[in-house]
Amino acid sequence: MIQRRLLLAAALATPAVAPSRPRAQPAPQAAWPNDKPVEIIVPYPPGGGVDILARLVMPAVAERIPGMRTVVTNRPGAAGQIGLEAVFNAAADGYTLGATTMPAHSGIPLERPTRYRPLEFSFLANIVEDPNCIYVRTESPIRSLADLVAQAKAKPGSIDYGTTGIGSDDHILMLEFEAAAKLPPLTHVPFAGSAPLIPQLLGGHIAAGVGNTTELVTLSREGKLRGLAIAAARRAADLPDLPTFRELGYEVVASAQRGIIAPPSLPPAIAARLEGAFREALADPAFKAEMARQFMPMRPLIGAAYKAEAARVDAQLQELWKVRPWRG
Repeated sequence: MIQRRLLLAAALATPAVAPSRPRAQPAPQAAWPNDKPVEIIVPYPPGGGVDILARLVMPAVAERIPGMRTVVTNRPGAAGQIGLEAVFNAAADGYTLGATTMPAHSGIPLERPTRYRPLEFSFLANIVEDPNCIYVRTESPIRSLADLVAQAKAKPGSIDYGTTGIGSDDHILMLEFEAAAKLPPLTHVPFAGSAPLIPQLLGGHIAAGVGNTTELVTLSREGKLRGLAIAAARRAADLPDLPTFRELGYEVVASAQRGIIAPPSLPPAIAARLEGAFREALADPAFKAEMARQFMPMRPLIGAAYKAEAARVDAQLQELWKVRPWRG
């Protein structure tokens, strides 16, 4: 009896041990990409160079990522600001990407407040470097760049020109050219992309257009537009008769660099898959041939190389802003 009491007392003195429970595991995340399409936001209207690029490159990228489906959405407005803000503030989950163009990407925040910071995006791939050029309709009395300079000096305010927006690469080219040629400011008419600009130029409602070789090549071959000068280091193969600004005595070299970005802090694993797919797609001979057919000169820059180029352009714009700020 005494022994049983001692055993019972020992049992009561021993602290009770709760049965162990399995440690909670984090909820598994769905693999990227799953059955949800990836949206690519283009901050310009359909039909322009950025829009065409996005629609060309994304199917080639999706072919290299099993299960990836893409849809391009145009969200134009405020010279690209609305679409870029939408990309910047989207979830960094790989299901929202964006198309952009330098230097407008960094130019917009210089002139007004924006809900994005240009160098904090995830930079995936630059694809195109498209030189800027000045052009007029074929019937224009302005036959050359010298004609344009002479009229601008003789009759200040008599020449207006269209661009794809305030702070766009086209607009910045004209600011550089006005400074190089010591011109009084020409009248700037901004449009929401090249698609609405070209009809106004062809209709004679503006004197000149500033754009890229992408839109000039076809229309010049059709006899509708005449180029005055191209802001490239050398003449373009698709426009062999178009002189460079340098040939005409002006040290002006400018271009649009178009590529694909994502919201800040894109998960490294997703960024790596996308960068690898872009690298393969841009090296594909069939894709290169299609880009040449569309008159889109390529300059592939992947990941860190693209971000470094964006930083270089940003710094260059900061310097231009100090000496020749532009306003809306």
